[in-house]
Amino acid sequence: MQRMSQLFTKTRREAPADESSRNAQLLIQAGFIHKEMAGVYSYLPLGLRVINTIKRIVSAEMEALGSQELIMSTIQNKDIWEKTNRWSDEAVDVWFKSQLKNGNEIGFGWSHEEPITDMIKGHIASYADLPRYVHQFQNKLRNEVRAKSGIMRCREFIMKDMYSYSLTEEQHIAFYAKATDAYMNVFRNVGLGDRTFVTSASGGLFTEKFSHEFQTVCEAGEDVIYVHKDGTHALNGEIFTDETLQKMNAERSDFEQKKAAEVGNIFTFGTKKCEELGLYFTDAEGNKNMPFLGSYGIGITRLMGVIAEVFSDDKGLVWPASVAPYDVHGIVLDGKEREAEGIVQALEQKGMNVMYDDRADRTAGEKFADADLIGIPWRIVVSKRTMEKGMVEVKNRQRSAIEYVSEAGIVEKLKTV
Repeated sequence: MQRMSQLFTKTRREAPADESSRNAQLLIQAGFIHKEMAGVYSYLPLGLRVINTIKRIVSAEMEALGSQELIMSTIQNKDIWEKTNRWSDEAVDVWFKSQLKNGNEIGFGWSHEEPITDMIKGHIASYADLPRYVHQFQNKLRNEVRAKSGIMRCREFIMKDMYSYSLTEEQHIAFYAKATDAYMNVFRNVGLGDRTFVTSASGGLFTEKFSHEFQTVCEAGEDVIYVHKDGTHALNGEIFTDETLQKMNAERSDFEQKKAAEVGNIFTFGTKKCEELGLYFTDAEGNKNMPFLGSYGIGITRLMGVIAEVFSDDKGLVWPASVAPYDVHGIVLDGKEREAEGIVQALEQKGMNVMYDDRADRTAGEKFADADLIGIPWRIVVSKRTMEKGMVEVKNRQRSAIEYVSEAGIVEKLKTV
């Protein structure tokens, strides 16, 4: 039970004036995040609970693919990135760079294909060592020119990045397809499955270096995609050309234009980066070969921001049950603390996580407004009126109707959607 009287954060009555994005306005107002500067946010207890839940959902899918979790350093070795010609600002324009006391130049990680490939040289020698899959959850730092979309585009953000090393191109393509399915499972599990599309991206499905984005239809999104009328796939606006459509044997009228936010991406690097960094394995005949490298990213905090954009109304956040910080928002009125705490404890014994508004200095209206703003899926109210009925007031955040349920029937009621 988290008592609101002891919660680290407080809600705000007004949205922050220096934020234009809906997700940041609501998340700051409801006490999930704190803005440090443009594009940089700290994640407070409520926000961290959402992040950790999203990470668990992602972890389950990555581990099901056979990926093992690690964590790499944020400080980057200039020499490694120079080998692949991705150190210069002309090649990669989002680097944050600094110097060590000895004068050596360093960078701060915006991605990790180079460091992980250099590291894995010490762990792959023969074909028996492949395939290998690893992933991490880490703060990435990108010197974005602009950061005006709240936590949907940040200069510091949490990312899940996974890397695959396969024996052959065929083995890589098979894993790539499995990773695509796993990503869609993630987006379904966080409540975005019906509006997220596998989107062929720049470089395209029709070239050797194919890549895909996972785009969630969202009015606050910065991208334009074209969704096929059958709902199975989409094209990024950059590759929505007559040439591409001809190769697909499709017409422009087959697609509908949508605004979207990119929540994930997957890339095929082939063998080039392994060759540049000297990663080889010996095959069964004793010949030296290079693994096929794939890279797979999900912006964890960006995904949280997109969820906040999509699932909100004029009263506040409306978290899907799968990612909500708590299952139930309990409110006590009229001095019925003993009865309320008994009900809350019974819910927790049944495995439910409860935010309990025990604040004595708030009116009923203020408590209800905060419950709507924070957006936990279920609200229960224990008051003099409900106790006289022998009931508890129950309301789903997605609905306007209020119901009265017996104490014995609360758990079953809260299992419904």
